[in-house]
This record gives sequence, structure tokens and C-alpha cells, in this order.
Amino acid sequence: MYNFMFHVPTKIYFGKGQISHLEELKESGRSVLLVYGGGSIKRSGIYDTALQILKDVDLQVFELPGVEPNPRIETVRKGVTMCKNEDIDMVLAIGGGSTIDCAKVVAAGAKYDGDPWDLVLDGSLVKDALPIYTVLTLAATGSEMDCFAVISDLTKNEKWGTGSEYMKPTMSVLDPTYTYTVSPKQTAAGTADMMSHTFENYFTKQEGYLQARFCESLLETMIHYGPIALEKPDDYEARANLMWAGSHAINGLVSEGSADAWCVHPMEHELSAFYDITHGQGLAILTPVWMEYVLSEETLPRFKEYGVNVWHLDPNQDAMQIAKQAIEKTREFFFTTMKMPANLRAVGITDDRYFKKMAEKAAAGSKGSYVPLQPADIEEIYRRAL
Repeated sequence: MYNFMFHVPTKIYFGKGQISHLEELKESGRSVLLVYGGGSIKRSGIYDTALQILKDVDLQVFELPGVEPNPRIETVRKGVTMCKNEDIDMVLAIGGGSTIDCAKVVAAGAKYDGDPWDLVLDGSLVKDALPIYTVLTLAATGSEMDCFAVISDLTKNEKWGTGSEYMKPTMSVLDPTYTYTVSPKQTAAGTADMMSHTFENYFTKQEGYLQARFCESLLETMIHYGPIALEKPDDYEARANLMWAGSHAINGLVSEGSADAWCVHPMEHELSAFYDITHGQGLAILTPVWMEYVLSEETLPRFKEYGVNVWHLDPNQDAMQIAKQAIEKTREFFFTTMKMPANLRAVGITDDRYFKKMAEKAAAGSKGSYVPLQPADIEEIYRRAL
């Protein structure tokens, strides 16, 4: 375990009815930009509940609806303009990771003189941000408790992650009952996303015994409760455990002091940038292929640990056999248990015409990862995933 700084300033209100704490937004000013996606928060009643609470504490509410599943820079720019023109004091995101990511860059862009796309390309340019509040409705990205955001410019086929300490939410409401209506597709994709966050921190060359055990317990939780949430959408324990696991998968608990650069996420970001597919589905498709590609005598010890500690395979077997069984277990979990698309063709990607360009960009974004990958390696992973 190496030197690191762990800092999570976000106040979490977890459990049923915790949305009442939105009254605390009055501590950050008198006006708020409410950011949300489609109409689901209106159909579920969350929108009306939130507006009433904000009204009761005399907050003026401006709205930025229609945030896309892969949030666009155009929507961010619109929100930044609203914040500047109306002198808005804070941002409230109600939704999943895409909505929260958009709100984060809006909050930072409101304090920046240039184009907010600059902040996506270089998070070090973020020097301040409006206070950010969130109400989570989809357990997946962990954006409710971290410093990261991912924004797309599909006119350039670009999707980039950015991050800044200034973009960590001030407060987040995590009510598992708000995820009861999440579709089977998004429940599965969300589980795959949080598992991928954990994998990116677990498969590392750096020594971090405690972090590895944290990762294993998170993975076991996701593997146990993902199928239950899929089968019983209103199972509180399943939704609660997934929600809390998703937050801890990326808030720094398992990464600080032990993580290498991520690589599967940069690869998937290129898929989303060029084909606008569901992020979690892309991660699920790529992960077992990547695992098989990087399995070697050098990486074998960690894959054996994964098989024994997460999938509870017989430790007395040959190590390589354990590793291969663990990868197959991962594949079965995603594609059979969670019923996710098993290859790129299943999500509409039928040819490799963009793979070379995508691989070059993904390689640039994953330098220093667990197993260094050249563009040719990543291109081959894409092809094997077809």
C-alpha cells in the first residue's frame, strides 16, 4: 500500500424517506438548478416531492431536463448558461450517473470563463464549482459520492472522463426504494458497471491487501444481490446493498493506495462514443474478453485469488484451471444470470471499421494499466468481442 489521500466530503443520507433532507439546500443559497433526465422521476412522484420540499424552504427552482444516457456537452453548455444568466447558487441532480455527471460539469462550468468542454478534457482546469446535491435513482456509476464525470461530444465521436475534488457532491440522498422501478436492462447494466469499477481497482500490480479484500467483498455482494434485484425489483435488501456497494466501488475506498490506471473503461468509452450503446452492457461484453487476453503466468496469482475468494472455487486445483474457471463464471454471470447481451453484435455493432481509431484513443487513455495494452492489443480485444 502506497502513500495516498482519501477524502470523501459528501454527506450521505441513506434509507427510506431521506429525501426530506433536501431542505438543507437552503444552506447554499436561494436558487437551485434541478437537473434530471426523462420523465421517470415525474411518474414515480420524486419530482413533485422534491419540488415541494424546495418550495417549503423558499428556494427558487430552475430546471434542466432531458439529460441523455450518455450526457452530451450540449446539455452541459445549456446548464452552464442558465447558471450564469440566472446567478444560480447550487445544482441538484435527481437521477442516475448520467444526470449527476452532467450536473457536476455544469456546476464546475458555472465557475469557469471558457467552454466547459475544456474541463472535460482537463480536470485540472476546475478551480471551483457550485455546491452539488444529488438524489440517486439508479445504482451503477457511484457518481453520487466521487469526483468523476463522463461527458460525450458525439459530433466528434468523443467520450471522456474528467475529475476534480471540487466536483464531489456536498450531499447525496440514497433511498433504495427509488430504484424499485429501474428496468431489468438497467439493473443488470448498473450491476456490471459497479463490478467493473471494482475489477479496475482489484486487478492491480500494486500491493494492497486490505483493498483487495474490500474489492472481493464488494464483488460478492454484487454477485449475490444483482440476480435478486433482477428477479424481485422491490426487494429492499437487494436494492440497498447494491446501492451502497456501487458507492464504495469508486469513492476511493478500494482504489486509493493500490490502483493502476483503468483500461476496460477507456475501451468501453470508445464504444459508447462511436455507437452510443449502454455503458454497463459494453463493460460486461468487454470484461471477460479482456480477462482472457491478459491472463498469463504473471497475472495468474490475482486471477487465482479472484476464483478462490470471490467464486469459491477449489483452491487445490491447478492455478491456471482456477483462473479460467473464474473467467467463465464471470461470463456466465453477466450473460446467463443477468441476461445481458453477450457480444458486440448483440448491441448492433456488426463490423470493425472504427476499431483501429477507437483502439488508438483507448490506448492513450489507459497508460499505466494492470497489463499495458498497445492499440493492436485493444483492437484485437474489440474483434474478439464481436
